Amino acid sequence: MTTPRRQAQHRRLLDFARQQVPGRRCWALEGIGIYGAGLAAFLDQAGEQVVEVYRLKPAANRGGRKTDMLDAVRAAKETLAAEHLIQPRLRGEREALRVLLAIRHGAVLASTAAINRLKALIVSAPDELPRRAAEAQAPAQIAYCAQFRDRPTQDLEHRMTVRAMRSTAQRIQVLQAEAKELENEILALVRQQAPELLGLLGVGPTTAAQILVRWSHQGRFHSEAAFAGVSPIPASSEPTNRHRLNRSGDRQLNRAMHTITMVRMRLDP
Repeated sequence: MTTPRRQAQHRRLLDFARQQVPGRRCWALEGIGIYGAGLAAFLDQAGEQVVEVYRLKPAANRGGRKTDMLDAVRAAKETLAAEHLIQPRLRGEREALRVLLAIRHGAVLASTAAINRLKALIVSAPDELPRRAAEAQAPAQIAYCAQFRDRPTQDLEHRMTVRAMRSTAQRIQVLQAEAKELENEILALVRQQAPELLGLLGVGPTTAAQILVRWSHQGRFHSEAAFAGVSPIPASSEPTNRHRLNRSGDRQLNRAMHTITMVRMRLDP
């Protein structure tokens, strides 16, 4: 059955499942954080057991059969064969943190790109433009360029370059203000949910929020290695003894833990 994200369709699916599988049921859903979020929330409210199917293994025959029906069968088989079932992440406060982190990350990336663009404009600007913009540090440089004014007496290249630098600098200021405002909201939510995290050395608002978002709730992960995925993988061969990076973990969580580790190495070696 197809299940659009509509309450009536979800109810029809649940009624169908109750007829076909009376008693206790377990729903294995893929894409719970995206397309399956509405269905997962509906089933959870209805008292159904829901587990997450994470990264379906590719089909045995390369370039072969793939349909929604076959993917559903593969998801069920992998769930039945799994040693540990993955509980879906909670919504509510955790989802609020996740969306704030995602929007802040986008603002930071856009701000970085705009700063690089402004520096490129300064380097290639006509010599008549003030050198103060090139000599100033980043915050003062951005503020200085944001106050540029057009001069009708200058040529077209000069005026358009000034306009581009002013527009880019003002965009940077808006994005940085947005990122700061979002970080304050993230900090307030973290203080409500887990204030003890902020007391740990190297843990700031965004890293603490990333940990809370990935952890979600007690019992979701069966071990510390499953939580972070940062454990190195043995790759030794006589006479070499070495490890390689585990690339199967959560990259955002790994990044947060890397930041915490680097701060601790600098402040508390």
